[in-house]
Amino acid sequence: MSWSDRRHFLIAAVVLAGCGFTPVYGPGGAGSALNGRVVVTAPQNDRYAFLLGQELETRLGPPKVAQYNLAFSLSTDTERVAITQEQETNRYLLHGSATYRLVEQSAADQIITGQVSSFTTYSATGTTVATLTAERDANRRLTVILADKIMSDLISKAPELTR
Repeated sequence: MSWSDRRHFLIAAVVLAGCGFTPVYGPGGAGSALNGRVVVTAPQNDRYAFLLGQELETRLGPPKVAQYNLAFSLSTDTERVAITQEQETNRYLLHGSATYRLVEQSAADQIITGQVSSFTTYSATGTTVATLTAERDANRRLTVILADKIMSDLISKAPELTR
């Protein structure tokens, strides 16, 4: 890194500090209001909802002091998007949507609610086994994307928890 690049970095850091910027996971950051305080309640009847619950638990950390419950529901829909003239599907589009709510355990008050959605695709070319593997992988990618979006949403609303 050249000297001029370092000066730009330092100037940006000073400007951000001057406007009240604090790192999300730094001391006093909004992310610390959730770390180790949330129990994730995943639906038991769906493999991918279970995976989404695991992704959220990984991001929130193991609950040391269970102060909040995070419940969610997951819905997915598959759409054919690349169809040949012979009516064979070469590609699928997987839509996913998750609705969540964060509830305080002691008062059972709903604190934060939201809905996130995203999509991913997978190929249907090749063998049946390859297509099934691609479908599972697409579902897994979708759960990671939805978990990231839920966490971004929760962190952006986390300052409400410290009031």
